[in-house]
Amino acid sequence: MNQVKLITGNANPELAKAVAGHLGIPLANVTVGRFSDGEIQVVINESVRDDDVFIIQPLCSPSNDYIMELLLLTDALKRASAGRITAVIPYFAYGRQDRKVNPRDPISARLLADIITVAGVNHIVVVDLHAKQVEGFFDLPVDHLQARPVLSEYFLRQGFGEEDTVIVSPDIGGVARARNFAKVFNAPIAIIDKRRPRPNVAEVMNIIGDVEGKKAIIIDDIIDTAGTIVNAAKAIKERGAVEVYASCTHPVFSGPAIERLSNAVNEGVLKEVVVTDTIPLKKKFEGVRVLSISGMLAEAIRRIHFGESVSKMFSF
Repeated sequence: MNQVKLITGNANPELAKAVAGHLGIPLANVTVGRFSDGEIQVVINESVRDDDVFIIQPLCSPSNDYIMELLLLTDALKRASAGRITAVIPYFAYGRQDRKVNPRDPISARLLADIITVAGVNHIVVVDLHAKQVEGFFDLPVDHLQARPVLSEYFLRQGFGEEDTVIVSPDIGGVARARNFAKVFNAPIAIIDKRRPRPNVAEVMNIIGDVEGKKAIIIDDIIDTAGTIVNAAKAIKERGAVEVYASCTHPVFSGPAIERLSNAVNEGVLKEVVVTDTIPLKKKFEGVRVLSISGMLAEAIRRIHFGESVSKMFSF
């Protein structure tokens, strides 16, 4: 391999610039634009022959556009004789469509994994997949990074400890995530028992665990419409929690999410909403705090390039 080259599409160029800053190298000279009819135009303006190329491209909204950018960048790099092409995908689109819920449903996450593989990617880096089995959809090496160190370090700096903290999983499926997060603080966990009468609608049924007199951190991988998080925060407050914080890796924030979260902060239901920059925020609001994962991505890229262990970054 020759030198490392970093490339970004239009999904989150600020994150890519921050990663490049940590590594002390510039972003490669690449043009990703549009023709007048809306088709995507990709031009690689420098040699990448035999280079170790990393494409930093979260597949956030508008997902289909950014997926096409990733595919066309990959194809251009492959035809330009890049040595190895690694797709760094901080947010993996369609990750919640990892199985058939109804008889004639597509398994969209598997299809997307196949498309990326066929395009010519040699290696995948992702952050906090919604379902870990999506790793198995790729016939490629996958490094699955966790935002837990970035998020937990922030709360530790704020003075959270085992005496006054409880980590809350917003559903049964997130218990393992909450338990791993709680280990950092040596704190107990609580679980929200909820049901979904229809997609993007959640009803809190019960809270399993003790939250009275505690500072509660609701931890999730994705906040989408924020209905689950806000309803959970209200229920936790009613059970006697002193403060409630919402935290996630991927701030999708679709539909009424920003309005709901902003109102919850203004009404004192939520103390703060802590997220990472895997997805650029369309609009910031009072009470939201964005933590950067650029340092973590940069370290992972460095380790991959030099053939070092990536898993050791999370061995604690």
